[in-house]
Amino acid sequence: EVQLVESGGGLVQAGGSLRLSCAASGFTFDDYAIGWFRQAPGKEREEISCISSYDGARMYADSVKGRFTISSDNAKNTVYLQMNSLKPEDTAVYYCAAGRLLEGGGSYYYVCRQELFEHWGQGIQVTVSS
Repeated sequence: EVQLVESGGGLVQAGGSLRLSCAASGFTFDDYAIGWFRQAPGKEREEISCISSYDGARMYADSVKGRFTISSDNAKNTVYLQMNSLKPEDTAVYYCAAGRLLEGGGSYYYVCRQELFEHWGQGIQVTVSS
């Protein structure tokens, strides 16, 4: 059974930090990209950051670039999202998701778009107070 379990959310003041974890099981971790997505109240879910378990290639949305860092511990099948300099507008439910890597040009790659990620965690609340 595929499982993605997020942890590490909570309430933090603006300017503070949180580290989210996404523990994955039930699939071959190295064959997937892991992404973090978020949905704020009244808004659509958006892509935040993705990482390839194959080669560690990362991407970030402009809204979090320079403040958030994604990393992967393949030995633990876990992906982290270190969130620094948090702002009230970062308040959202954060989801991690897994999408199978695509093959092309003799390598593997991903496209960090939520419709290409087939396995999802239950989500975790992050609230940033002003």
